[in-house]
Amino acid sequence: MALALAFASHAHAQTGDGSTCNGKDLLPDLQKRDSKAYDTIAAEAKKTPNGAAIFWKIEKPGIRPSFLLGTMHVTDPRVLTMPAGASDAAAKADTIIVESDEVLDDKKATVALLAKPELSMFTDGSTITSRLTQAQISELEAGLKKRGLALAAVNRMKPWIIASFVALPTCELARKAEGMAFLDQRLAQDAAKAGKHVVGLETYAEQLSALNDLPIEFHMESLIETLKLGDTMSDINETMIDLYLKGDIGAIMPMLEAVSPDKEADKQPGYAEFEQRIIVDRNKVMATRAAPTLDQGNAFMAVGALHLPGSDGIVQLLRGQGFSVTAMQ
Repeated sequence: MALALAFASHAHAQTGDGSTCNGKDLLPDLQKRDSKAYDTIAAEAKKTPNGAAIFWKIEKPGIRPSFLLGTMHVTDPRVLTMPAGASDAAAKADTIIVESDEVLDDKKATVALLAKPELSMFTDGSTITSRLTQAQISELEAGLKKRGLALAAVNRMKPWIIASFVALPTCELARKAEGMAFLDQRLAQDAAKAGKHVVGLETYAEQLSALNDLPIEFHMESLIETLKLGDTMSDINETMIDLYLKGDIGAIMPMLEAVSPDKEADKQPGYAEFEQRIIVDRNKVMATRAAPTLDQGNAFMAVGALHLPGSDGIVQLLRGQGFSVTAMQ
């Protein structure tokens, strides 16, 4: 479920080719079918620090306020419509802060990644299929075929790259293929066009390096689990977006655990490393690198919503750096 979470996205809106995402919110049905599981999700969300908002005001005496928006890296029109006050805050900000300013130049980012092929490809002569059982290979081949991909074309790719293909609904892939920008990208592009400074907190290479640091066995299991979810991934993505739009980001991780085929996934080797390396460590990097810009005031910071909540989340880390961070929604 970890990799499904990292790459998941969804939308209901029509795409240019007329295809429609058809996911449904899983929680109403879960509440009727298994009220105990539903109550567990609600309880876990309630006790998650800073888990009930996606839009925050950042203040420190003597400087103009800045703002923080939790985002989803998708092109869904509902996500692109930011919460009340966010669009105005972004328009008035002197500086826009995003996870990576490489969203402004895909070609430049691609060149940088090609310089480090080991981040996305097996360079030791091995392949995905050399690491899977025949049954798993059949699952992978069938899952890719549903998405118009041939196993032979991706066999040398690292599992997290393949997971990005199988987790994305067709409609989201279609919109991105048409050139539609996801929220963070659109914010950066609008800022650049307006002559504003765009600050990136990470590079794509750093993000992929974090994934490379995790055990390959964990990634392989996550990929197979994502494939087992099949069409349910659309429902999971829709549920994530519904929770996001409600500002209930503290419920996203408990929801993912509740619907995971493997109920013990969070106890498996690699899961704790994933949480530490992909979430906690990156939270610390982003909060530290954002601080100098936030100290100048009047900035608008947009990062993935799951980086905000928790005792090690960006909201709490910024407070530890002397900022007052208050929910706006």
